[in-house]
Amino acid sequence: MSVLARNEIASAARIVVKVGSSSISGENAGQIAPLVDALATAHGRGAEIVLVSSGAIATGMPYLQLDERPTDLATQQAAASVGQNLLIFRYQDSLDRYDIVAGQVLLTAGDLENPSHRSNAHRAMDRLLGLRILPIVNENDTVATHEIRFGDNDRLAALVATLIKADLLVLLSDVDALYTRPPHLPGAEPISHVGAGDRLPGVEFGASRSGVGTGGAGTKVSAARIAADAGTAVLVTSTALVAEALRGDLVGTWFEPSAGAPTLRPGSPARQTTQRSGGPVA
Repeated sequence: MSVLARNEIASAARIVVKVGSSSISGENAGQIAPLVDALATAHGRGAEIVLVSSGAIATGMPYLQLDERPTDLATQQAAASVGQNLLIFRYQDSLDRYDIVAGQVLLTAGDLENPSHRSNAHRAMDRLLGLRILPIVNENDTVATHEIRFGDNDRLAALVATLIKADLLVLLSDVDALYTRPPHLPGAEPISHVGAGDRLPGVEFGASRSGVGTGGAGTKVSAARIAADAGTAVLVTSTALVAEALRGDLVGTWFEPSAGAPTLRPGSPARQTTQRSGGPVA
Protein backbone atom coordinates (compact mmCIF):
# COMPACT_ATOMS: atom_id res chain seq x y z
CA MET A 1 0.00 0.00 0.00
CA SER A 2 1.24 3.47 -0.86
CA VAL A 3 0.06 6.72 0.72
CA LEU A 4 -1.85 8.44 -2.04
CA ALA A 5 -2.25 12.15 -2.80
CA ARG A 6 -5.41 13.31 -4.53
CA ASN A 7 -3.60 14.08 -7.79
CA GLU A 8 -2.33 10.47 -7.88
CA ILE A 9 -5.73 8.73 -7.97
CA ALA A 10 -5.21 7.56 -11.55
CA SER A 11 -2.05 5.77 -10.37
CA ALA A 12 -3.76 3.86 -7.53
CA ALA A 13 -2.89 0.17 -7.78
CA ARG A 14 -5.57 -1.29 -5.49
CA ILE A 15 -8.98 0.38 -5.10
CA VAL A 16 -12.06 -0.46 -3.05
CA VAL A 17 -15.33 1.13 -4.24
CA LYS A 18 -18.44 1.00 -2.09
CA VAL A 19 -21.91 1.71 -3.48
CA GLY A 20 -25.08 2.12 -1.43
CA SER A 21 -28.44 0.39 -1.81
CA SER A 22 -30.38 3.42 -3.03
CA SER A 23 -27.85 4.04 -5.81
CA ILE A 24 -28.27 0.70 -7.59
CA SER A 25 -31.74 -0.61 -6.72
CA GLY A 26 -35.32 0.29 -7.53
CA GLU A 27 -35.54 3.26 -9.90
CA ASN A 28 -31.74 3.58 -9.81
CA ALA A 29 -30.96 0.05 -10.97
CA GLY A 30 -29.90 1.62 -14.28
CA GLN A 31 -26.88 3.14 -12.53
CA ILE A 32 -25.22 -0.30 -12.44
CA ALA A 33 -24.10 0.03 -16.08
CA PRO A 34 -22.30 3.41 -15.73
CA LEU A 35 -20.81 2.25 -12.42
CA VAL A 36 -19.43 -0.83 -14.18
CA ASP A 37 -18.15 1.40 -17.02
CA ALA A 38 -16.06 3.37 -14.52
CA LEU A 39 -14.80 0.26 -12.72
CA ALA A 40 -13.89 -1.37 -16.03
CA THR A 41 -11.92 1.70 -17.12
CA ALA A 42 -9.83 1.57 -13.93
CA HIS A 43 -9.49 -2.21 -14.26
CA GLY A 44 -8.36 -1.76 -17.86
CA ARG A 45 -5.49 0.53 -16.87
CA GLY A 46 -4.18 -2.20 -14.56
CA ALA A 47 -5.74 -1.31 -11.20
CA GLU A 48 -7.06 -4.06 -8.94
CA ILE A 49 -10.69 -3.29 -8.11
CA VAL A 50 -12.90 -4.54 -5.27
CA LEU A 51 -16.56 -3.51 -5.25
CA VAL A 52 -18.39 -3.48 -1.93
CA SER A 53 -22.05 -3.38 -2.90
CA SER A 54 -25.07 -2.93 -0.70
CA GLY A 55 -28.47 -3.61 -2.21
CA ALA A 56 -29.26 -7.28 -1.62
CA ILE A 57 -32.24 -6.57 0.66
CA ALA A 58 -33.48 -3.65 -1.46
CA THR A 59 -33.18 -5.72 -4.66
CA GLY A 60 -35.07 -8.63 -3.14
CA MET A 61 -37.91 -6.57 -1.64
CA PRO A 62 -40.11 -6.35 -4.78
CA TYR A 63 -39.91 -10.13 -5.24
CA LEU A 64 -41.22 -10.59 -1.70
CA GLN A 65 -43.93 -7.99 -2.41
CA LEU A 66 -42.51 -5.62 0.19
CA ASP A 67 -43.01 -1.85 -0.20
CA GLU A 68 -40.50 -0.87 2.48
CA ARG A 69 -37.41 -2.30 4.10
CA PRO A 70 -38.38 -5.06 6.57
CA THR A 71 -37.49 -4.54 10.21
CA ASP A 72 -37.48 -8.16 11.40
CA LEU A 73 -34.33 -10.19 10.94
CA ALA A 74 -35.94 -13.23 9.28
CA THR A 75 -37.57 -11.17 6.52
CA GLN A 76 -34.34 -9.22 6.00
CA GLN A 77 -32.55 -12.54 5.56
CA ALA A 78 -35.18 -13.79 3.11
CA ALA A 79 -35.01 -10.59 1.04
CA ALA A 80 -31.22 -10.72 1.03
CA SER A 81 -31.23 -14.35 -0.10
CA VAL A 82 -33.34 -13.48 -3.14
CA GLY A 83 -31.73 -10.12 -3.81
CA GLN A 84 -28.07 -11.16 -3.60
CA ASN A 85 -28.53 -13.64 -6.44
CA LEU A 86 -30.20 -11.02 -8.65
CA LEU A 87 -27.67 -8.34 -7.74
CA ILE A 88 -24.66 -10.44 -8.73
CA PHE A 89 -26.38 -11.44 -11.96
CA ARG A 90 -26.95 -7.78 -12.85
CA TYR A 91 -23.33 -6.91 -12.16
CA GLN A 92 -21.98 -9.87 -14.13
CA ASP A 93 -24.33 -9.16 -17.02
CA SER A 94 -22.89 -5.64 -17.22
CA LEU A 95 -19.27 -6.76 -16.68
CA ASP A 96 -19.63 -9.21 -19.59
CA ARG A 97 -19.37 -6.20 -21.91
CA TYR A 98 -15.73 -5.91 -20.82
CA ASP A 99 -14.92 -9.62 -20.45
CA ILE A 100 -14.45 -9.10 -16.70
CA VAL A 101 -15.47 -11.89 -14.34
CA ALA A 102 -16.92 -11.12 -10.91
CA GLY A 103 -16.29 -13.16 -7.77
CA GLN A 104 -18.80 -13.08 -4.92
CA VAL A 105 -17.43 -12.60 -1.39
CA LEU A 106 -19.91 -12.60 1.51
CA LEU A 107 -18.61 -11.67 4.95
CA THR A 108 -19.91 -11.26 8.47
CA ALA A 109 -18.43 -9.09 11.18
CA GLY A 110 -17.29 -12.28 12.89
CA ASP A 111 -15.25 -13.21 9.81
CA LEU A 112 -13.08 -10.12 10.19
CA GLU A 113 -12.79 -10.48 13.97
CA ASN A 114 -11.73 -14.14 13.89
CA PRO A 115 -8.00 -14.34 12.95
CA SER A 116 -8.40 -17.58 10.97
CA HIS A 117 -11.44 -16.37 9.03
CA ARG A 118 -9.79 -13.00 8.47
CA SER A 119 -6.69 -14.68 7.05
CA ASN A 120 -8.85 -16.84 4.77
CA ALA A 121 -10.75 -13.80 3.48
CA HIS A 122 -7.48 -11.95 2.85
CA ARG A 123 -5.98 -14.89 0.99
CA ALA A 124 -9.09 -15.42 -1.14
CA MET A 125 -9.37 -11.79 -2.19
CA ASP A 126 -5.64 -11.52 -2.87
CA ARG A 127 -5.90 -14.55 -5.14
CA LEU A 128 -8.99 -13.23 -6.92
CA LEU A 129 -7.24 -9.93 -7.61
CA GLY A 130 -4.13 -11.74 -8.80
CA LEU A 131 -6.30 -13.62 -11.29
CA ARG A 132 -7.81 -10.30 -12.48
CA ILE A 133 -11.22 -11.21 -11.06
CA LEU A 134 -13.33 -8.36 -9.69
CA PRO A 135 -14.50 -9.34 -6.17
CA ILE A 136 -17.98 -8.09 -5.23
CA VAL A 137 -18.27 -7.99 -1.45
CA ASN A 138 -21.39 -7.72 0.68
CA GLU A 139 -22.38 -8.55 4.21
CA ASN A 140 -23.69 -12.09 4.47
CA ASP A 141 -27.16 -10.98 5.54
CA THR A 142 -28.63 -14.47 5.46
CA VAL A 143 -26.54 -15.59 8.44
CA ALA A 144 -25.63 -12.30 10.17
CA THR A 145 -27.51 -11.44 13.35
CA HIS A 146 -28.34 -8.08 14.88
CA GLU A 147 -25.63 -8.61 17.48
CA ILE A 148 -22.77 -9.27 15.04
CA ARG A 149 -23.62 -7.10 12.02
CA PHE A 150 -21.22 -4.57 10.54
CA GLY A 151 -24.07 -2.08 10.88
CA ASP A 152 -23.52 -0.60 7.43
CA ASN A 153 -21.44 -1.37 4.38
CA ASP A 154 -19.39 1.82 4.70
CA ARG A 155 -17.69 0.24 7.71
CA LEU A 156 -17.41 -3.08 5.88
CA ALA A 157 -15.72 -1.30 2.96
CA ALA A 158 -13.27 0.42 5.28
CA LEU A 159 -12.37 -2.87 6.95
CA VAL A 160 -11.94 -4.58 3.57
CA ALA A 161 -9.74 -1.71 2.36
CA THR A 162 -7.62 -2.11 5.49
CA LEU A 163 -7.55 -5.90 5.15
CA ILE A 164 -6.22 -5.86 1.58
CA LYS A 165 -4.07 -2.74 2.07
CA ALA A 166 -5.87 -0.72 -0.58
CA ASP A 167 -4.40 2.56 -1.83
CA LEU A 168 -7.83 4.16 -2.24
CA LEU A 169 -11.35 3.74 -0.86
CA VAL A 170 -14.21 5.43 -2.72
CA LEU A 171 -17.49 5.69 -0.79
CA LEU A 172 -20.45 6.35 -3.11
CA SER A 173 -23.97 7.47 -2.27
CA ASP A 174 -26.67 9.79 -3.64
CA VAL A 175 -24.86 12.94 -2.42
CA ASP A 176 -21.91 14.49 -4.27
CA ALA A 177 -19.82 15.24 -1.15
CA LEU A 178 -19.93 15.60 2.60
CA TYR A 179 -21.47 18.86 3.81
CA THR A 180 -21.14 20.94 6.95
CA ARG A 181 -24.73 19.99 7.76
CA PRO A 182 -27.36 17.87 5.98
CA PRO A 183 -27.34 19.26 2.41
CA HIS A 184 -31.10 19.86 2.31
CA LEU A 185 -30.77 22.36 5.16
CA PRO A 186 -30.03 26.07 4.64
CA GLY A 187 -26.38 27.04 5.01
CA ALA A 188 -24.96 23.62 4.14
CA GLU A 189 -21.52 23.91 2.53
CA PRO A 190 -19.56 21.14 0.80
CA ILE A 191 -16.34 19.92 2.44
CA SER A 192 -13.64 19.31 -0.16
CA HIS A 193 -10.72 18.20 2.03
CA VAL A 194 -10.32 16.58 5.45
CA GLY A 195 -6.78 16.55 6.79
CA ALA A 196 -5.30 13.54 8.55
CA GLY A 197 -6.63 13.49 12.11
CA ASP A 198 -9.17 16.28 11.51
CA ARG A 199 -12.17 15.49 13.74
CA LEU A 200 -14.45 17.97 11.88
CA PRO A 201 -15.63 19.94 14.93
CA GLY A 202 -18.95 21.73 14.49
CA VAL A 203 -20.02 19.65 11.49
CA GLU A 204 -23.53 18.12 11.66
CA PHE A 205 -24.24 14.78 9.97
CA GLY A 206 -27.64 13.28 9.29
CA ALA A 207 -28.75 9.69 8.68
CA SER A 208 -29.75 8.14 5.36
CA ARG A 209 -33.03 9.50 3.97
CA SER A 210 -33.45 6.91 1.20
CA GLY A 211 -35.55 4.44 3.18
CA VAL A 212 -33.70 1.41 1.76
CA GLY A 213 -30.18 1.84 3.14
CA THR A 214 -28.76 1.93 6.65
CA GLY A 215 -25.92 4.41 6.23
CA GLY A 216 -25.61 8.17 6.13
CA ALA A 217 -23.00 10.90 6.23
CA GLY A 218 -22.01 10.00 9.79
CA THR A 219 -21.28 6.39 8.89
CA LYS A 220 -19.18 7.53 5.94
CA VAL A 221 -17.09 9.78 8.16
CA SER A 222 -16.56 6.96 10.66
CA ALA A 223 -15.61 4.56 7.87
CA ALA A 224 -13.33 7.11 6.21
CA ARG A 225 -11.47 7.59 9.49
CA ILE A 226 -10.94 3.83 9.89
CA ALA A 227 -9.38 3.60 6.43
CA ALA A 228 -7.48 6.90 6.51
CA ASP A 229 -5.96 6.11 9.92
CA ALA A 230 -4.68 2.86 8.39
CA GLY A 231 -3.06 4.73 5.50
CA THR A 232 -5.74 4.34 2.83
CA ALA A 233 -6.88 7.53 1.09
CA VAL A 234 -10.65 8.01 0.98
CA LEU A 235 -12.93 9.88 -1.43
CA VAL A 236 -16.61 10.39 -0.62
CA THR A 237 -18.85 11.35 -3.54
CA SER A 238 -21.97 10.36 -5.48
CA THR A 239 -22.47 7.31 -7.65
CA ALA A 240 -23.21 9.61 -10.58
CA LEU A 241 -19.66 11.00 -10.30
CA VAL A 242 -17.79 7.69 -9.99
CA ALA A 243 -16.08 8.03 -13.40
CA GLU A 244 -14.80 11.49 -12.48
CA ALA A 245 -13.74 10.23 -9.05
CA LEU A 246 -11.66 7.39 -10.46
CA ARG A 247 -10.09 9.73 -13.03
CA GLY A 248 -8.87 11.99 -10.24
CA ASP A 249 -11.13 14.96 -11.00
CA LEU A 250 -11.76 17.42 -8.16
CA VAL A 251 -15.06 15.99 -6.93
CA GLY A 252 -16.36 14.93 -3.54
CA THR A 253 -14.64 15.02 -0.16
CA TRP A 254 -11.04 13.83 0.12
CA PHE A 255 -9.81 12.28 3.37
CA GLU A 256 -6.05 12.55 3.56
CA PRO A 257 -4.46 9.26 4.67
CA SER A 258 -2.14 9.06 7.63
CA ALA A 259 1.52 9.05 6.67
CA GLY A 260 3.75 6.04 7.15
CA ALA A 261 4.09 4.43 3.72
CA PRO A 262 6.12 5.71 0.77
CA THR A 263 4.27 8.02 -1.62
CA LEU A 264 3.66 6.87 -5.18
CA ARG A 265 6.26 8.24 -7.58
CA PRO A 266 4.77 10.44 -10.32
CA GLY A 267 4.23 8.36 -13.44
CA SER A 268 4.43 5.01 -11.63
CA PRO A 269 2.41 2.34 -13.46
CA ALA A 270 -0.63 1.14 -11.57
CA ARG A 271 0.56 -2.47 -11.54
CA GLN A 272 3.92 -1.61 -9.96
CA THR A 273 2.64 -1.89 -6.40
CA THR A 274 0.41 -4.94 -6.77
CA GLN A 275 2.78 -7.35 -5.01
CA ARG A 276 1.52 -7.36 -1.43
CA SER A 277 2.95 -8.58 1.82
CA GLY A 278 1.25 -11.32 3.74
CA GLY A 279 2.69 -14.46 2.22
CA PRO A 280 1.90 -16.49 -0.88
CA VAL A 281 -1.63 -17.00 -2.06
CA ALA A 282 -3.20 -20.43 -2.42
